[in-house]
Amino acid sequence: MAAASLRGKFITLEGVDGAGKSTHVAWIAERLSAAGRDIVVTREPGGTPFAEKLRALVLAEPMDALSETLLMFAARADHVQKIISPALARGAWVLCDRFTDATLAYQGAGKGVAPDLIRRLASSIHPGLAPDRTLVFDCPYDVSRARLSAAGRALDRFEAEERAFFDRVREAYRGLATSEPGRIRIVDGSKSSTEVKLEVSKYISTF
Repeated sequence: MAAASLRGKFITLEGVDGAGKSTHVAWIAERLSAAGRDIVVTREPGGTPFAEKLRALVLAEPMDALSETLLMFAARADHVQKIISPALARGAWVLCDRFTDATLAYQGAGKGVAPDLIRRLASSIHPGLAPDRTLVFDCPYDVSRARLSAAGRALDRFEAEERAFFDRVREAYRGLATSEPGRIRIVDGSKSSTEVKLEVSKYISTF
């Protein structure tokens, strides 16, 4: 019982590209740290040297949806083993930019990989490990495109997908939030940064 009570919390940030998720990671980490938490900030795909190599491959190299899914889980396996699980075990709070919800949304709803397969892979790669809380940053397609264009950089394979793909991913996230209201909260990412921070602060206070 003592060991279990020391486990940290696993917080994930999700959402469509351009919704402001990554923009607010550092701010959320600062708020949690200010509350006295030992915070580990990481991301997916990535988080370890091996997983970062797979990230570069997945974001740039054209591939079929199943191969993409398997590479995501290969990266996740290394990430969970080397970063996430050890941090939680020592009592740290892990703040992760994307996790398996992203695979369900992007590779599942977005590209047609069977959700049952994704969940089976998840149960094998990280059995018993699921986020304690998840914030899904949401915004309309036009807002997403405008922000990505304003960033002034080349788009990766996912950011460059057509609107229909974006809409499928967005609806998948909304569906996940509806199915797990105790874990997932939707953040209106179309608002100003100040307004988003106020909304996120409300959710953080319940962690």
